[in-house]
Amino acid sequence: MQTIFVFVPQLSPRLFYTLDWVLKEQLQLDYRLLTDKTSLPEGFFISYGTPVPGSLFIPDNGLLWQQNIQAGYQPSFEENLQYHQEIKALSFDIFSAVFYLLSRYEEYMPDRFTPDKHNRFPATESVLYKCGLLEIPVVDEWLQALREILLQQFGITVATKNFSFLPTYDIDIAWSYQNKGWKRNTGAFIKDLLAGNFAAASSRITVLSGKDKDPYDAFDWMQKLHDQLDIKPIYFILAALATTPFDKNISPAHPAMQTLIRRLAENGTIAMHPSYFTKSDNQLFEKEQRTLARITNEEITISRQHYIRLHLPETYRQLTLHHISDDYSMGYGAWLGFRAGTGNSFNWYDLQQEQETTLRIHPFCFMDTTAHYELKLAADVAFERLYQMSLRLKRCNSTLITVFHNFSLGSAREWKGWHTAYERFLRLICG
Repeated sequence: MQTIFVFVPQLSPRLFYTLDWVLKEQLQLDYRLLTDKTSLPEGFFISYGTPVPGSLFIPDNGLLWQQNIQAGYQPSFEENLQYHQEIKALSFDIFSAVFYLLSRYEEYMPDRFTPDKHNRFPATESVLYKCGLLEIPVVDEWLQALREILLQQFGITVATKNFSFLPTYDIDIAWSYQNKGWKRNTGAFIKDLLAGNFAAASSRITVLSGKDKDPYDAFDWMQKLHDQLDIKPIYFILAALATTPFDKNISPAHPAMQTLIRRLAENGTIAMHPSYFTKSDNQLFEKEQRTLARITNEEITISRQHYIRLHLPETYRQLTLHHISDDYSMGYGAWLGFRAGTGNSFNWYDLQQEQETTLRIHPFCFMDTTAHYELKLAADVAFERLYQMSLRLKRCNSTLITVFHNFSLGSAREWKGWHTAYERFLRLICG
């Protein structure tokens, strides 16, 4: 690993966190910090905050020297986020910009936004949305620009990572009709009849009588596709111990559900999808985690919030308390795009404690239910937006993580076209 020097005015935990991620992890360059101008090397170095002839100068807007969250703080790099050719020159404080987006600084300031109905930070309040850049991995493109500058202007060879793709699935409702018991099915059947939804009532009868396959059961098809493309997905299982208006999966105590979970574990990784009310109930979280561990006979250390109910810093504190090592909630439940401006994973930086943690954050940029229910997109339009985001990630050698549900890939009428479009996309992206 090549070593470069970085001249800085002072040191701080935020500086170490940012340079470790940008230089060491993403550009695979080691670095040494210098604070004394008299000790500057004769060769190439990066000068942060002070223009020095012969160096790569990065402006300093002061964010990395602050402590805690400054009320009303406005990122001075916001005007530089407008996407034009000048971005190639990186004529702004890229280090502070990266830190601001990865730390999710804006989400710690409730005075600047109103949470949505699920108490989530709205995508429309983010700086990237306001600049029209939410579906662009700006951080990854900044890194690509930095790679090119280091090579072309200073002859510094930077290793290039490979693009990677990880499909993930939220198993919120494994079956539409099967394994729900006669009470739930009878109640739903009567409700369909009273609402005049005779097609659903008829479908329920044919499925329960064994004449047709459950419309949400896409598991055989998914596994066959994964095997053909040599894909190892992550399955986030909603193992709610009680049915609520937000938690409608089959009970993890049901033999059919346990069989499904063990079967999925043979094809991928099992992770937890904490039920809606675990957000304020550590005991419930622990029970669900322990239940999944018993079924799989494996420790459960990966999680994604149900309904993407991510609230900083409380959510990540809870995950850390329960020894979750990797979280996949960094995305929006009501919008497509890059919540932290990147497809690459990173460690959570606790702004209130001013320290980097070991909790690894894995961003996603596309969720089927968001495209279908929230944005009302037809399948072809939704997959075109996903494809455009994947092209940008490929150009930056970043990571694409998608979120789908088994019910969107089955035979349910409202998801017509998604099954075919998904297979076509996977074959294209993995080809």
